[in-house]
Amino acid sequence: MPMTITEKIIAAHSGVDTVKPGDFVFANVDIALGNDITAPIAIKEFQDAGVRQVWDRTRVALVPDHFTPAKDIASAQQAKVLRDFAHAQGLTHYWEIGEMGIEHALLPEQGVVGPGDLIIGADSHTCTYGALGAFASGVGSTDLAAAMAIGKVWLRVPESIRFTFTGQRNKWVSGKDLILMTIGKIGVSGAMYKAMEFVGPVIESLPMEDRLSMCNMAIEAGAKNGIIPPDAITREYVAGRVERPPVYYASDAGARYVQTFDWDVTSLGPVVACPNLPENVKPVGELKNVRLDQVVIGSCTNGRLSDLEIAARILKGRKVAKGLRCIVLPATPTIEREALRRGYLEIFMEAGAVVSTPTCGPCLGGHMGVLAEGEVALATTNRNFTGRMGHPKSFVYLSSPAVAAASAVTGRITHPDEVVG
Repeated sequence: MPMTITEKIIAAHSGVDTVKPGDFVFANVDIALGNDITAPIAIKEFQDAGVRQVWDRTRVALVPDHFTPAKDIASAQQAKVLRDFAHAQGLTHYWEIGEMGIEHALLPEQGVVGPGDLIIGADSHTCTYGALGAFASGVGSTDLAAAMAIGKVWLRVPESIRFTFTGQRNKWVSGKDLILMTIGKIGVSGAMYKAMEFVGPVIESLPMEDRLSMCNMAIEAGAKNGIIPPDAITREYVAGRVERPPVYYASDAGARYVQTFDWDVTSLGPVVACPNLPENVKPVGELKNVRLDQVVIGSCTNGRLSDLEIAARILKGRKVAKGLRCIVLPATPTIEREALRRGYLEIFMEAGAVVSTPTCGPCLGGHMGVLAEGEVALATTNRNFTGRMGHPKSFVYLSSPAVAAASAVTGRITHPDEVVG
């Protein structure tokens, strides 16, 4: 029976030859992930169940990235739960401050996840790793507890939707623009519990960092997972990096999709998601009168080196608009060190921006950039729900790093061409 790439990975991890949408399986897990918000709940459930040892200390990853460096006593206590558990269990994948990065940038960078893996994480943006040709999906903390104990997860096989992108990608159009466009077309529930499979010549030309951004936001369309079939770019990225031998899957000819979309993106320019849903997408040119109080460049969606490179290119020799706060968050220490070596951090600081240690911080309204009542932010993050970054009467717009950097210069939502030509 022909299968999609998602179905093949699930079948391989379930000990069966084939699966089809709607099947229930008990699948083996390659990596189980938790952070400083979700893992303490899982750890309590794990301990309350009387389990003494995780199923495999090399397959459980704990990343204290949401409220760290600890912003208050409560967040310090949360981080301590992770630290104590990781040390007691002898986990090989625990990162302390100074090594810790934003989880969904850190794990691919460090080779903890790779092609053909089945990964679950108690964080909805675990779907990021589908960019590597893996099945990766967010779960609840109790599912994480079970996976830590037995190395398995209960799944219903999702239906798949295929998105084919053709045409010529324009100068400022990134993976972030492609996924925002997609969510704008199908809506925040348009792929509910579906696998979003991204294919076509435009996807094949995308660098890995843009692919990671696209799969990161599959959950914003309600998807179970996002996935990109591995190719030469995937192989180059994982070569010498991944911990386990990669397994490369591809969808069969004749595989069944519940829906297919074919989009020529030749005419697509930079887009922005407006408050208060990621589906409220408009061309950047329609928003040039939106004044801003804050710009955030970073997050698990767009805090990678190429994101900082394009922001630095736009900000170089320019100044952040008077009265606007610009916050730059490199996603991992490795990225931050390389950005320092290349001079990007100096460019940001000379422009009047502030550079943060790696943290999720402002994305979830946690710290390092929380919004006050009535304030307006443009962010390269992934969600703009009411109150997401602070006060429930604040407003968040979502964009690519190029649009964010250009807008930081003018103080309003701005097409990069207006700043750099």
